[in-house]
Amino acid sequence: QVQLVESGGGQVRPGGSLTLSCAASGFTFSSFAMNWYRQAPGKERELVAGITTDGIRNYRDSVKGRFTISRDNAKNTVYLQMNSLKPEDTAVYFCNAERIQFLDDRAYWGQGTQVTVSS
Repeated sequence: QVQLVESGGGQVRPGGSLTLSCAASGFTFSSFAMNWYRQAPGKERELVAGITTDGIRNYRDSVKGRFTISRDNAKNTVYLQMNSLKPEDTAVYFCNAERIQFLDDRAYWGQGTQVTVSS
């Protein structure tokens, strides 16, 4: 049974920091790219950061220099370190596992964790 369980969300003041974690089970974690998405109220879900199986990281422009994605294949966990948080970072953050393979693409999602940035 595939599971992605996010944790670490909460409420923080502008300029503060949070670290999100996503614990994976039920699939070969090291074979999947891992991504963090977010969805704010009334907006579409957007890709925030991703890390490939080779450890290559990518970020959307609005979080570059503030967020860091990392993975620990030994622990089957992906992290999102978020610094200098802004009110516009407020959203539900979702963990995503993705594998693109000929005739066998897979994608799994966590249930999401709320991040609220407010004074």
